[in-house]
Amino acid sequence: MPANLTPQYQKAEEEYRQAQTAEQRVEILERMLKLIPKHKGTEKLQADLKTRLKETRQEVESEKSAPRATRGIRIPRQGAGTVLLIGGPNSGKSRILAELTRAEPEVADYPFTTREPLPGMMAWEDVAVQLIDTPPVTASHMEPYLLGMVRSADAVLPCFDGSSDEAPEQTCDVMDQFSSRKTRLARRSGFAEDDLATVEVNTFIVVTRGDDPDVGERIQFFREMRPDLDLPVLPVRLDDPASVEALRRAIYEALEVIRVYTKKPGQPVRYESPFTIRAGGTVEDLALKVHHDIAAGLKFARVWGQSAHDGQSVGREHVLADRDVVELHV
Repeated sequence: MPANLTPQYQKAEEEYRQAQTAEQRVEILERMLKLIPKHKGTEKLQADLKTRLKETRQEVESEKSAPRATRGIRIPRQGAGTVLLIGGPNSGKSRILAELTRAEPEVADYPFTTREPLPGMMAWEDVAVQLIDTPPVTASHMEPYLLGMVRSADAVLPCFDGSSDEAPEQTCDVMDQFSSRKTRLARRSGFAEDDLATVEVNTFIVVTRGDDPDVGERIQFFREMRPDLDLPVLPVRLDDPASVEALRRAIYEALEVIRVYTKKPGQPVRYESPFTIRAGGTVEDLALKVHHDIAAGLKFARVWGQSAHDGQSVGREHVLADRDVVELHV
C-alpha cells in the first residue's frame, strides 16, 4: 500500500535531514509524526519515526551531560547550500577549498593535514555556496561528528586523487565508513526507499589531478570495487582555470536550487543577493525564506519572469523558475 505522503510531511522530512542539532531533530520528528497519514501503508514508517524520536531524545540528554569539549562541531549554514568535502588522506580536499574560496587551509604533501572542519564561501555568479573541508577518513578512523555533518549537507564531494594507486581503496573505505552507519552516498538526498532508517545524501566524486595518464584506469578500478555505486565522477585539473570553473558550476548545479529576486511594490528590482529555494519551489517557500511572518500573512504575489506573465498575480502555491522576480503582498 503506498504511503501517499503529503507535501507538508515531505518538507518536514527535508528539514529533519538538514537539522544540525539533536534538539532540532526532536522538534521536527514530533511534527512529522503529526503530519504523517495514518493508514496501513505508513505503519512501518510511523514505527521507525517513533524509534528515531526515542533515540534522538536520548541523544539530547547525552549531549547535555557530556563535557563541552566532547560535543559535536557545528558550523552555521550559509549561502545557497552547504557542500562537504570528504576523502582519504592527501585526496585533494584542502586544495579544492583553497582554489574555490578565500579560506586558507593548510595544504601539504604529508597526510592528515586537516585536523578539524574548515568552511569557506565559493562564489558562483551572484550567489555563494558554503564549502567545508573535513578531516580525512580511513578504514580505521572517522571523526564521530562527521556523520551528522554529512547527513545534513546539501551535497557531498568525496575527493579521489587521480594520481594515486591507493585512491580506489581509500575512496571505498570512505564510502564504507558512512554506509556502515546507515548513511548512503547517492544521487539524491532523502530517506532510502528500501530502508527508511538509512539516509541518502546527494553526492558526486571529484577526481583531483584529473590529467594523470592513468586516471581512467584508477576510476574504472574503483567502479569495479563498488559496482553498487552509480555516482557521477568529475575529473578536475586545479591548475586549469577552465576546469576550476567547470567544478564551480557542477557544485552549484548539484544543489538543485533556483535564484529568486524580490522587490517592494513600486520600486525597481535589484538583481543582487537573490534568495535560493529548491527547484520546484513555490511562492510560499520563498516567503518562508524571507520571514515567517510574511509567509503567514501572505495574500498574493506578483511575478515577473519565466514562470508567469510579467506582473501576473499568483497564489502561494505558484511554482517559481530560476531568476524570477517576486513582489510579496501581505
